[in-house]
Amino acid sequence: MSHGNVALRQAAFGQTARRDAWWVQPLVVFLVFSGFVVYSTWIAFNGNSSYFYSGNGTHYLAPFYSPVLFDAPGVTSGHAWFGPAPSWWPRWKWFPTFSPALLILWVPAGFRFTCYYYRGAYYKAFWADPPSCGVGEPGFRGTRYRGEQKWPLRIQNVHRYLLYFALAFIAIFAYDAARAFIFTDPGTGQARFGVGMGSIILLANAILLGGYTMGCHSLRHLVGGGIDRLSGRPVRQRAYGCVSCLNRGHMKWAWVSLFWVAFADIYVRLCATGVWHDWRIL
Repeated sequence: MSHGNVALRQAAFGQTARRDAWWVQPLVVFLVFSGFVVYSTWIAFNGNSSYFYSGNGTHYLAPFYSPVLFDAPGVTSGHAWFGPAPSWWPRWKWFPTFSPALLILWVPAGFRFTCYYYRGAYYKAFWADPPSCGVGEPGFRGTRYRGEQKWPLRIQNVHRYLLYFALAFIAIFAYDAARAFIFTDPGTGQARFGVGMGSIILLANAILLGGYTMGCHSLRHLVGGGIDRLSGRPVRQRAYGCVSCLNRGHMKWAWVSLFWVAFADIYVRLCATGVWHDWRIL
């Protein structure tokens, strides 16, 4: 039998033998992700607004501003952990005006953008690396595969450390959801239990974000990694099974929670501005 070397030819950009509409998924990811980035960026720098919390007897707090470490200048929300805007924030003309979201958004944003699932999604949608399975990549990238072992992509490794912060945020969102069921009578100032549409929306937000975070690949490794035989550790085995169960639907949790956190944030803003009035169920 004769043997010979077969020359491999790189397909041109977009060249493929696939007959399906392979471009639909990366296009949808591009549009949804771009819209989310634009909205969250606008929210982050919208520091002169007090529209991240809803008053009138409710305790709704927009997720993009939670937790509120400091209030924005001239704003007293009642949610700030450490009081008014810090004096150390630069007051230079070219520097962004202080916004509570600037201090905390880096955690959920960093956790999502370094997520193992999201990497595969936006590498295809934004960098065409590759545009889809079996589809040719842009020729300017070359043929050498670099992976995530070189800068700047080595920054993706911070995902496992951001996990600890993300877990703390889930506890904070759960507290915000619980507080959303407490209503204050404007006349007497007496607090009582109640259910509004915002209560349900913020509760669903905490559950969805919890499902996404608790199904993280890094958490799965943290719970079950380093052990050759899980059967000898019943507690860790059960925890590993729970995380694995959520991990199997990680893609769905990722997209549903992404949509819902933006929807919850918009809902609270609309209630705070008076555009939308919260529907009291109970």
